[in-house]
Amino acid sequence: MTPGLFQGLQVVLSTLGAEGVPAANAAATVLESSIGLHHYLVVSALVFGIGIMVIIIRRNAIVLLMGLELILNSAGLNFVAFGKYVAADRIDGQMVTLFLIVIAAAEASLALAIILNIFNSLNTIEVDEAKSLKG
Repeated sequence: MTPGLFQGLQVVLSTLGAEGVPAANAAATVLESSIGLHHYLVVSALVFGIGIMVIIIRRNAIVLLMGLELILNSAGLNFVAFGKYVAADRIDGQMVTLFLIVIAAAEASLALAIILNIFNSLNTIEVDEAKSLKG
């Protein structure tokens, strides 16, 4: 076992009551003591990297939109994580993330409408074929 996991188990065991039932704040204590800002940033970087790789590798328009959504979600995760650890008494990170989710939904609906029009005219959703749409 790793030292961090061992400390988390010690915290859980120390918060157990007489009958072995965890106290009300045992889970919150374990999570606060073991998950820090760097954990959120690593997850966000992984999601961002997956989104970039999807956009670089794939040529399907729907998959490109999914990659773009992954990038926007990683940015939202960063806003929430920094909002929690840097300015815990303010909700700026959550508000920016909510705005980001609204913008992502609008972008997805508009992009899907454009993809439907491309599919109706070309019978494909490959991005490389869409360059022939002129005039």
